[in-house]
Amino acid sequence: MKTDLSVLPKVKDVYITMLPGNDFRDVANKAKELVQSGFNPVPHFPARSIKNLKDLKDYVSMCKDFGVKQALVIGGSSQPIGDYHCSLQLLETGLFKGFKIGIAGHPEGSPDISDFDLEKAMKDKKPFADYIVTQWLLNPDPIVKFISKQSLPVHVGITGPLKLSSLIKFANIVGAKNSINFLKSNASKALNLLKPSDPNDLIGKLKGSTENFHIYTFGGLKETNQWLAKNNYA
Repeated sequence: MKTDLSVLPKVKDVYITMLPGNDFRDVANKAKELVQSGFNPVPHFPARSIKNLKDLKDYVSMCKDFGVKQALVIGGSSQPIGDYHCSLQLLETGLFKGFKIGIAGHPEGSPDISDFDLEKAMKDKKPFADYIVTQWLLNPDPIVKFISKQSLPVHVGITGPLKLSSLIKFANIVGAKNSINFLKSNASKALNLLKPSDPNDLIGKLKGSTENFHIYTFGGLKETNQWLAKNNYA
């Protein structure tokens, strides 16, 4: 969980990923560091990576004590390590009262969950949530369609500047099948994704549908920071 805060993008909200195997205490302590540095940390609460109610209570309590005001509550990895198998179970505990809550949206589906179950889960979670964060995508069509069906604000997942090979790798991981096909069918455009300014193309196509974007840096903090500054987003 070591992060050089000097290379963080010049934005207020900073999401902290809790990967499978991570200790929630490390995530909470990183959130504390970000609060002290003037950021608004948004720690991930992945249901399938939390063992039990005690750990969940401890994680939430630490974050609240450290001044965290916002959380992203998600399902997380495909295999549960404890008592929770979906984000709804976490939300129903009532422990997140007082937080601004984000939930996950999947305009292109998920490799682990059927479309029917995804739609039901979204309906069940909405009463607990303030906004939706989508998986990152490249094809604007499913995003626009997804946004049109929602009653909550949608923060669209985009990437910072990444190599084409990295985009395909991460698209496979998150199950963004349409975006992989989009890359392959628009080869000339896809090659332009090597340039720092390329996310602007997708942002421009979605401006009529949303003003909210969530940047997945995938480790490219420096490159993302440069892109933000170059385009006057920072």
